[in-house]
Amino acid sequence: MRTASDAGTLRGMTTVDMSTQQCATCGVERARPLPEVCPICADERQFVPRSGQRWTSPEESRAAGARLELTELEPRVVGITQHDCPGIRQKPALVRTEDGNVLVEVPNFIDDDIVAQVRDLGGIAAILASHPHMYGVQSLWSAAFDHAPVYVSAVDEHWLGLRPENTVVWGADRDDEVEIVPGMRASQPGGHFPGSVVAHWRAPDGAGVLFCGDTIGTVADPGWVTFMRSFPNWMPLSGPVVRRIARHVERYDFDRLYSNFGGSVPSGAQAAVRRSAERYAAWVDGEYDHLT
Repeated sequence: MRTASDAGTLRGMTTVDMSTQQCATCGVERARPLPEVCPICADERQFVPRSGQRWTSPEESRAAGARLELTELEPRVVGITQHDCPGIRQKPALVRTEDGNVLVEVPNFIDDDIVAQVRDLGGIAAILASHPHMYGVQSLWSAAFDHAPVYVSAVDEHWLGLRPENTVVWGADRDDEVEIVPGMRASQPGGHFPGSVVAHWRAPDGAGVLFCGDTIGTVADPGWVTFMRSFPNWMPLSGPVVRRIARHVERYDFDRLYSNFGGSVPSGAQAAVRRSAERYAAWVDGEYDHLT
C-alpha cells in the first residue's frame, strides 16, 4: 500500500472541508449549533470523559499528526487504521467488489492524501456504517467521492448529527435487507443498537464474509465471539436477543468474519457465532449459576 507521504504529490485533486465539527471522544461529526454534550456519548452505551465535552475537527487533528494507514486484510479487503485520530479507534474496511468499493464503517478523519490513496484503489461507490458510533465523518467521505450514497438504518436515523447529502434511509422493519452493491447485502439483527447492521459479501475465493460491526464482537479465542449492549461499559444483552442475532445471521453463508475494531474469525465463523450465542445465552439466563 502507498503511504500518505507517497500520496502527498497528489494534493489538490480533492479539497476536503477540514473545518467540520466532531466530538473528540466518539469522533462523530455534528452540525452547528453544537449541543452542550454529544448525544452519542451521553447515551449509556458510550461515555462523556471526566474532563468533559470537547469538540474538534479534521483540521485540528491533522495539525496534531492524525493519519490513516491502509493495509490489506485479504484479497480485495483493505483495512483502515487510524493513527492519532479522535474517536474510539474503529478500524473500517474498504471492500473492493467488482461493482464498486464499499466503505464499511467510517474513519473519524479524512484529508486529501487519504482521498488520493483510496481513489487509486477505485474510489468509493457506497458507505455503510454498522451503527451510530461508526458514523465518523461520513458526510466528508461521501462528498469526497462524488457524494457516494450513505446507507443509514431507519430506526437509527435520529442519531445523525450531520446528514450527508446523499443519505439512503432503509430498514424500517427488522426483516428488511438492502443491496449496497451487487454481491453485498446488509440487514439489521439489532442488539447493540436497534438498527445495528451486518453486511455479507461473497469473496473471490467463493467464501462468504460477514462484516459485523459491534453486533458480534471478536474475542481472544478465534473460535468464539461475544455480544454486548455496551462494550466500554460492559452491559450485556439478554439471552433471547443474542439468540435472535444468531438466528438472523443464519440467513447468510459465511466462513470469515470481521468486527469493527480489527478483530476477525479467519475460518469457521458461522459455527463460532452459533455456539457462542448458545454459550452466552445459557450464562445470562442463569443455567450456570451453580458455578459462580
